[in-house]
Amino acid sequence: MFTRSLLIKLTLLISVQFFVDVNMHAQAKKPAYAIVIHGGAGVITRQNLSPEREKMYILALDSAVSIGEKILANGGTSLEAVEKTIRFMEDSPLFNAGRGAVFTNEGKNELDASIMMGSGEMAGSVAGLTNVKNPISAAIAVMTKTSHVMLAGKGAEKFCAEAGLEIVDPSYFYTEARYNALQKALKDESDNPDKKRGTVGCVALDQFGHIVAGTSTGGMTNKKFGRVGDAPIIGAGTYANDASCGVSCTGHGEFFIRHTVARNVAAMMEYAGKSCQEAASYIIHEELKKVKGEGGLIALDKDGNVVMEFNSEGMYRAYAKPGEKVIKIFND
Repeated sequence: MFTRSLLIKLTLLISVQFFVDVNMHAQAKKPAYAIVIHGGAGVITRQNLSPEREKMYILALDSAVSIGEKILANGGTSLEAVEKTIRFMEDSPLFNAGRGAVFTNEGKNELDASIMMGSGEMAGSVAGLTNVKNPISAAIAVMTKTSHVMLAGKGAEKFCAEAGLEIVDPSYFYTEARYNALQKALKDESDNPDKKRGTVGCVALDQFGHIVAGTSTGGMTNKKFGRVGDAPIIGAGTYANDASCGVSCTGHGEFFIRHTVARNVAAMMEYAGKSCQEAASYIIHEELKKVKGEGGLIALDKDGNVVMEFNSEGMYRAYAKPGEKVIKIFND
């Protein structure tokens, strides 16, 4: 016959063993690192993307995510991985960021970017740049070299020059395809689905357990009056916290600002106990759809779980973990 005390001891031992087993299983599943990227969401279907151009995007996404993965696999930080990955995408004319930025109504290229570290919740952003080659590096400089979070316009450009960032002639950002898109938009002022979406972003989790999220964009084709979207707004287009997740958004910025999309993903995890996937899915497919907000987001939680949610027809996206890489474009 078991005594009451022996039964209690056995119950405690079983409970402890169960906790250890579950904890060890969770630790075994957590990857050493993870990285996820996006290159914008919108009307992206096989009908409007030629096979040749599809191959170009797949190659670019592969190259971008591989840059960040290599850094992380070699023990680099998530901040370095995010910066280098986004810089590659900014240098590609395929994406609406940096070199491939769209044109404003005035025929200019205005660039926005933001960065946030999950460790200490440090952040930096820039808006309305016209001559800084890599806006993501400018956002990092604001975060690391000033006591501010956001700088805009001529003041931001002056700071970037003094900080030693690469300054280019505005003509550097000219691409024929983007200029032609502006001319088309000027002829037809009706709502153009392509003008609302176009951003690049990256979220990385390094071997030290730190999450960093970054976003960069050329904004909206034919935008007026110095319009700024969600990409440089911390909590709207970008957010990171080591205790929950990192998020980078892409889509119709006004809706992402009003609904503080990036922060709300983390808030649902923190306050409602939702998983990163559950939170992102609800916000993108329920909350935003109610108000006809279109776009998507990428996210990583503290355990390296990848989220790539969107309610548009497609989103350029990819992720990598040890021994695993996925690249996708269409909604299938």
